[in-house]
Amino acid sequence: MTFSICVREEYETERGACHRRFGVAVTTRLPGVGTLCPFVSDRGAVATQSLVNVDLGARGIDYIDDGLAVDDALQALLNADDGAPQRQLHGVDGETTFAFSGTECVDEYGHREGDHYTVAGNMLTGDAVLEATAEAYAANAVHDATDRSTGPRAVTADIETDPLAKRLIDALAAGDLEGGDKREELSVQSAAVVVETTESHAVEPPYNDLRLDATETPIADLRATYDLAKRGYSDTLAQYEGAFDADSLGAASE
Repeated sequence: MTFSICVREEYETERGACHRRFGVAVTTRLPGVGTLCPFVSDRGAVATQSLVNVDLGARGIDYIDDGLAVDDALQALLNADDGAPQRQLHGVDGETTFAFSGTECVDEYGHREGDHYTVAGNMLTGDAVLEATAEAYAANAVHDATDRSTGPRAVTADIETDPLAKRLIDALAAGDLEGGDKREELSVQSAAVVVETTESHAVEPPYNDLRLDATETPIADLRATYDLAKRGYSDTLAQYEGAFDADSLGAASE
């Protein structure tokens, strides 16, 4: 059930501060995937799927937050899990990646690892779903993974980029165009995207944590929800940013 992508990006703000952000996007032909599969913090991102064991994701991100490398954290959890052959588990931390697909997952299944992302899926129409998802993300990633010595790729007026949440939704859309989840008899589907960053905001962007728990058109609906949330965020900042900065409703725009 499912295909998903986990990513890490390094970026520079207009003021020259360097930050990291992590994200997961996932979709499946079952309801409520956002409650089960994606786990994200400002130190890593993990997705658990196939025969889902939510504990693998929750404990995995806890271990990463405690300073354990993602490969050590997730492999240790799998080693203690009797159901590991039926699991998929993948993720990223600040330096490395990890991806696992058990031999008892249902075809078509598999995973991909890049320098700063992982993609995994099962019960897919074909291997092209994974390839398309990975390629769509990699083509628009904000990260120079080939030369870490130069530091993060700067996001400036010369390099326009969409927020990570939108680019992750676009990556899911690319995989879905290749067929996605093959179980056409299951019409009720779901999708989710979650992003966390080391950068702080007076008002946290609501489009960084979105779920469609039950719909027949999960990617289109998630994209539409993202567009509305982003527009609402802009409206909120215009109306209330002064109030949040001053911690006073008296500073809100009329």
